[in-house]
Amino acid sequence: MRICIDISPAAHRKAGLGRHARELAERAHRLDAADEYSLFTYQPSRGQVPASLAHLPTYSVPWPAKPWRMSVLLAHYAHVPQDGLVPGVDVFHGTDHLLPYFRRVHTVFTLHDLIPLLFPEFHLPLNRWFLTLMFPRFLRRADAIVAVSECTKRDALRIYGTPEDKITVIYNGVDARFQPVRDAETLRRVRATYGLPEAYILYVGTIEPRKNLVRLLDAYHALRQQGHAHKLVVVGAKGWLYQPFFDRIAALGLQDEVILPGYIADEDLPAVYSGASVFVFPSLYEGFGIPPLEAMACGVPTVVSDTSSLPEVVGDAALQVSPTDTAALAAAMNRLLEDAVFAQELGARGPERARLFTWDRAARQLVDVYHTVGAMRTSP
Repeated sequence: MRICIDISPAAHRKAGLGRHARELAERAHRLDAADEYSLFTYQPSRGQVPASLAHLPTYSVPWPAKPWRMSVLLAHYAHVPQDGLVPGVDVFHGTDHLLPYFRRVHTVFTLHDLIPLLFPEFHLPLNRWFLTLMFPRFLRRADAIVAVSECTKRDALRIYGTPEDKITVIYNGVDARFQPVRDAETLRRVRATYGLPEAYILYVGTIEPRKNLVRLLDAYHALRQQGHAHKLVVVGAKGWLYQPFFDRIAALGLQDEVILPGYIADEDLPAVYSGASVFVFPSLYEGFGIPPLEAMACGVPTVVSDTSSLPEVVGDAALQVSPTDTAALAAAMNRLLEDAVFAQELGARGPERARLFTWDRAARQLVDVYHTVGAMRTSP
């Protein structure tokens, strides 16, 4: 069987979607030696297939994201097959919230979340319009749907009435390299490389409204008012509608207290996590939430929102607070900074919890889905 995975999110460095596509592609093709694997990406001239996958055959279209998306939309509405984009492929896995219109190729579609419908105000108008229009079509057309959490599955059932037997929940994982880094020289080198302070609170993720970073700034400002000297390190690229975050930094006078180190190399991330006193992830909604799991795997005391998929992921190994309660967020961070015994106990739970989520397990489940889908008869 010939299986093609859309690697576009990884080629174009799309945070969580990219991690999902890369990790599963790397492991699935290693675990499943009986089948032939290939990749797909749009605009390869502006993106780069991960080096670990560069040996696999790659199909592509030359267009940027918007023209590529519009071509898929038109193909669905005009019923124009796009099978020729991946000649000879039996199963195509859409990982980028996009599913080309195929007639003979079987399809698996990863549903990361339905946030554009749940929080339309947090998305750019064109993206919101496209996904609102196309999500139901992708879900209907897919032969199988992979939901990254029970929360995401429930959303699909509630909003679209998707048949439950069509959805398989396959949790994202955490790579084995995410573990506590205790070596003082490694921690010192990473701090020096990225300009990190000795003591810091850490957030990792895209800078966008849904991540609730303006409220995080308010809670952090309250901590500073209480006398805490920790800096706030925000690791992540600018997403969209990010200007209010920077405006709030200026309004609160936190220009010297909030550190924005920019891109962090994957191999340095475990040390960046491990060097933090507290990891905080106050997102308003997540389909899964990989960064808290990585932080917990590194033994960092963690605070997350008590909404969407996050309680499902962290269990009792992190503090959970309402993402709309600034005082509660500040109090949770303050507790971990002031109660060293509790912080150590919570941090010790993290690696054990994280071990429940592995990419190898996810890849094995995914290969089972590929085989089930590949055995289906082709329908018009």
